[in-house]
Amino acid sequence: MRKTAAALITLGLAALALAGCSAGPSYEGQACSAKPTSSALTNSVTVKGEFGSAPRVTFASPTKVPASSVDDLITGKGSAITAKNQPFVIDVALYDAKTGESLGSTGFDGSTQVADITMWDGQLKGIGDALGCAKAGSRLLVGFPARTVAEDAAVAVVDVQKVFLPHAEGSLVYNDALGLPTVVRAPDGRPGVIIPDAKKPAKQVTQTLIRGNGAKVKKSDVLRVQFTSVDWDTRKVLKSTWDSQSMAISGSELEGQTVGSQVLLVIPPAGTSQSTGSDGNGTQAIVVDILGVDSAASLSSGQ
Repeated sequence: MRKTAAALITLGLAALALAGCSAGPSYEGQACSAKPTSSALTNSVTVKGEFGSAPRVTFASPTKVPASSVDDLITGKGSAITAKNQPFVIDVALYDAKTGESLGSTGFDGSTQVADITMWDGQLKGIGDALGCAKAGSRLLVGFPARTVAEDAAVAVVDVQKVFLPHAEGSLVYNDALGLPTVVRAPDGRPGVIIPDAKKPAKQVTQTLIRGNGAKVKKSDVLRVQFTSVDWDTRKVLKSTWDSQSMAISGSELEGQTVGSQVLLVIPPAGTSQSTGSDGNGTQAIVVDILGVDSAASLSSGQ
């Protein structure tokens, strides 16, 4: 597990300062309000082709996009995107609304990387508004007014391929673990770790805090996770993915856990001669949220 833990904590990510945490595993979640729609756009743009494959798009002339809009061409039945840092996979084909010419496209071949709303908004300004509350399995028709993502108005076809959990979800697990860290949770699921005034464990401890209702993790799985690592001695957050991006790890050390689970790992130094403190070589308490099963490509790319 030391190798896996090292992989978790070596990312150059910002530390997380938590406030206003609560102890329960259930969250209200973002209310999904109705998206702005444009029947005029659906009357001007025809999209053909199967979900998940590159669309065939034709435009009536002229196609005008006076305001941002989004229409569900196909409404999926999977999980919904409800948080800005929630990981998902989408494919996008972008077109000039005036000429119908392609402005670019992802592969529609399973090669698109996991991202979140913050990352996609940096590529296509305003797409985050269209993706809010979109469900896995949906195909969206998105309108961008002029000078939003291009000089002229643009239209995108977006296939929501996969949506991971936003945080651990499941049932609280009672642990009689005197002397181990306490984990509290903010409304968005972010964990805060309280280190006790107790002797730190000499051996690794693995403790399930929330038991998810998803599939059981296999040794060969690649997992999409959020994590926070805290130094036992300094009580400081060493690394966290919550303010950056979720990451992929091998499932070998979490075999037998279930998707949706939150797991606490207390990991002593690999050797007693190692230093302790905020350099990351001391005893660490790491809280891992298992958001779903990812692809091997995500692990190999270090994403």
